Amino acid sequence: MRLIDPILAELEQEALATRRVLARVPDAHLAWRPHPKSFSLGQLALHVATIPGNVAKLAALEGLSDPPQFVQPAATSAAELVPAFEASLAQARQVLGTFDDAAMAGTWRLMSGDRELLALPRAAVLRTILLNHWYHHRGQLLVYLRCHDVPLPSVYGPTADENPFALEATASV
Repeated sequence: MRLIDPILAELEQEALATRRVLARVPDAHLAWRPHPKSFSLGQLALHVATIPGNVAKLAALEGLSDPPQFVQPAATSAAELVPAFEASLAQARQVLGTFDDAAMAGTWRLMSGDRELLALPRAAVLRTILLNHWYHHRGQLLVYLRCHDVPLPSVYGPTADENPFALEATASV
């Protein structure tokens, strides 16, 4: 088994929940933000949708010579979120699928001029910046949705709105 295979498997598993969350984002509240310093709902949702592809592209580099600017565009409609996610996921699959064990063990660096801000094995970059970062923002998105009384989908188990473990009532014959 290649070192990238568990990351790819986790990406696929988590994509199921992420797709369910993105499908619940309402068009009517894309400009809403819980605080002036926070992303809007449309920005956060598009960020969640595009993390896999964007981070995979960054991880394919040897590193960055300067920290990213973190300018986050907003979704203009909820209908664009799942397609943007599917494109991002396809890009992540393609890029990550090329990583051999040497690439996964190689050091990825974030620099600011001559100053090294971060140096991690690429596998750790994928774990922290792709996966953990993605889950963090998906959790924020769930809170945003709850603030608008959107029924929350199951992510790791039941929510107050959905229980994937409940037996559905069956009609008697």
